[in-house]
Amino acid sequence: MNRRAFATGLGAVLAAPLAAEAQQSSKLYRVGLLIGASQAFVAPYIEIFRQALRALGYVEGQNIAFESRYADGHYDRLRALAAELIQLKVDLLVTEGTPPTRAATQATKTIPIVMTVTGDPVVAGLVTNLARPGGNLTGASFFLPELGAKRLQLLKETIPRLSRVAVVWNQRNAVHGPTVKSIERTAKTLGIGVEHVTIQAPADVDDALVQISNGRSALLVLEDAMINVCSAQIADVAVKHRLPAIFGLATFAEAGGLMAYGPNRIELWRRAAIFVDKILRGARPGELPVEQAVRFDMVINVKTAKALGLTIPPSVLLGADQVIE
Repeated sequence: MNRRAFATGLGAVLAAPLAAEAQQSSKLYRVGLLIGASQAFVAPYIEIFRQALRALGYVEGQNIAFESRYADGHYDRLRALAAELIQLKVDLLVTEGTPPTRAATQATKTIPIVMTVTGDPVVAGLVTNLARPGGNLTGASFFLPELGAKRLQLLKETIPRLSRVAVVWNQRNAVHGPTVKSIERTAKTLGIGVEHVTIQAPADVDDALVQISNGRSALLVLEDAMINVCSAQIADVAVKHRLPAIFGLATFAEAGGLMAYGPNRIELWRRAAIFVDKILRGARPGELPVEQAVRFDMVINVKTAKALGLTIPPSVLLGADQVIE
């Protein structure tokens, strides 16, 4: 796999001197962050976002301020959290993931919204057209349905004898249903049976972990703010019960999961900063094309593979951006 950057690149971020000169303003912009996951989980990416904005001339406390709200995986809190941010009269909202983006679009039709790390927004019904999203929403996203199918193919290539896989997903995430269908279609062509482990609320995690440990042959985990929060727990159970597992987060493989394959979140958050800059300068969000991630990272934990008695095929290893020995 070649490590790739977004089509438009990061030139706008790297052009800091010009951006800083252009961004001299007495106005203090208030940016609201609506996050479905925990503060601890998303903190590294928020810092990347703030660094990118600083490179564009935004200095916290001088011309920009942030208001953050975290749902900690409790999606039933999102609507109230979105309302809080709107009451604070923020100039713009930034959301991570499909459920927070949906909550934001339901809460306001006027305040600009920049989404990031959001599964296919067309499939989720958030926009009707990527090129001209219309309304008050734009940002950076990725095609989760296709990505789910790709992960299953990677598992099969790694484990040719694979005959069954358990998909861990959230029925309350609008893009997960279409993603599971994509996985099932691919599974049929590969001769793999699909089981379902659903997590709809943090209270479901313990039951899901029990299901995962009960005779599964492999795991395919779909990213979701709530599921991401318990990704280390899922990795622990997978290791304990000798289950090969693939997820979208590099931290999952670092925690002991077999593989991770997903969009580069750092790039998505950097792109979010560029969208914010354009909108604060006067661009209309509905006229800014929604961008799709084109850079994907794969992490393979060879130590876990050895513990599972697996030999990673050279064709798979060659595609890895990181190998954990």
